[in-house]
Amino acid sequence: MEANRIRLRLYSAVLTLLLLLGSVGFMFSENLSLLDAIYFSIVTMATVGYGDIHPHSAVGKILALILIVGGVGTFLGVVAIITDTFVKRREELIMRQKLHMITGLFFSEMGNGLLKHFARLDPETDSLHKILKISNEWKNADFIEAAKGLKQHRFVIDSHRGNLFELREYLHKQADLLLRLIENPIIHEHGEFSDLLRATFHLRDELLNREDLFELLNSDRKHLEGDIIRTYRLLIFEWLRYMRYLKKDYPYLFSLAIRVNPFDVEASAVVKGP
Repeated sequence: MEANRIRLRLYSAVLTLLLLLGSVGFMFSENLSLLDAIYFSIVTMATVGYGDIHPHSAVGKILALILIVGGVGTFLGVVAIITDTFVKRREELIMRQKLHMITGLFFSEMGNGLLKHFARLDPETDSLHKILKISNEWKNADFIEAAKGLKQHRFVIDSHRGNLFELREYLHKQADLLLRLIENPIIHEHGEFSDLLRATFHLRDELLNREDLFELLNSDRKHLEGDIIRTYRLLIFEWLRYMRYLKKDYPYLFSLAIRVNPFDVEASAVVKGP
């Protein structure tokens, strides 16, 4: 997209220069008014050829040839770039929609459950509850503010608070889903989600390669807690981005997502009220 912007600026500059050159040139060589000179320059570059104005002098004819050759190529270049930009934007939109579908599958089948496992190990969940207690009233600014809050949040994991064996079993059961997601080429278009999947897979491997998760050396426990923090942090940020997307494009999916919010202690899928 950036390359197209540069090319568009370049072609537009050349087109403007040709128009300026033609207008000034025809004013002096053909004694045309400014309006007629601009009109004739545009008509010449577009190769419309109405015939109401045509060059009489040799200089005017040479200038017309320059405008035809240079103008047509430049104009077609501008049209091609604009068309290509719209096509790429459409492709990016479709790709983004597919990626969000995959992200939704991930959180529905695994991500939300994994967040709950991590939350049990997090002694600072109260502060996360305040940051991430999302409601229907949230606006775009609220999501931006929540992201800022997460960046300032100090992620801490205390593996003594939960059961690493249960976490290992949960990740092991989701191995097929993780493999299918990683094999999907669309995932590679989203660096943050790819990083999350790699971190999750790595955490799974770390846990599976330890026979006893109840009697760990302090150094080994700290290492595992570091792996959990890495995955936990990536997972929360991805969850927040996904919630923002649902709020914007799929209100009915967002409604369920906030009712099962893993960071809302009062969350319930049951719709309450009159």
